[in-house]
Amino acid sequence: MEKVDHIGIAVRSIEGVLPFYKEVMQLEMIKMEDVETEGVRVAFLQAHNTKIELLEPLNQESPVAKFIEKRGEGIHHLAFLVQNIEAEIMRLKGQGAQLLQEQPKRGAGGAKVVFLHPKQANGVLYEICER
Repeated sequence: MEKVDHIGIAVRSIEGVLPFYKEVMQLEMIKMEDVETEGVRVAFLQAHNTKIELLEPLNQESPVAKFIEKRGEGIHHLAFLVQNIEAEIMRLKGQGAQLLQEQPKRGAGGAKVVFLHPKQANGVLYEICER
């Protein structure tokens, strides 16, 4: 794992929280996009050498909507950057890691992503991503 790529934060409304991140925290918004496969709108903000990823559910079936309903808004996941996600998946499986999916899928920004099961990681959802 090379570095922390981004921190995902679940929010009810990106537009509602953007003033805090842009004005108070003075972070620059890089881009916003919808990731239909995950049912989320994502806004990327630059925070020096990492990014903040604001996640707004597009519908009530979205995993992020269910997260907010259960836990409220806040930190959703921590993402690590890797060079070869397929090799990292094999390594993780070899170490006994439980993944939420067997193969990487397309995430925001066109990244290949896979998630580790949070029950195995003390309740923390980890994302592994390759850009």
